[in-house]
Amino acid sequence: MDLIEIYLRVAREDIALLKFTIESYEGTGIVRTIDRKKATVAVLAMPDAIHHVWATLESLREHMDWHEIPAPEEQNDWLMQRVKSETES
Repeated sequence: MDLIEIYLRVAREDIALLKFTIESYEGTGIVRTIDRKKATVAVLAMPDAIHHVWATLESLREHMDWHEIPAPEEQNDWLMQRVKSETES
C-alpha cells in the first residue's frame, strides 16, 4: 500500500470541512484525525493523486488556515500505525 502522508494542524472547527472536501473527490485521499484536541490530521493520498490533493489544500486556504507539520512521534490511530509499519517494511 503506497500512500503519501501529509500531516496538518488546523482549527478544530475546520476538521470536518477538510475531511468533507478531500474525501468528496472520490479516490483522491482520505483524512484521519490524529489528535482532535490539537486538531492534528493526516491526509493520505495515492501517489498519482498527490498533485490534486495539494491543489485542493491550496484552494481551501480561502476558507481555513492549515499548516503542514512533521509526522507525530506516536500514533494511536490503528490505520496510521498500519501505514507506518508497511512503509518501514
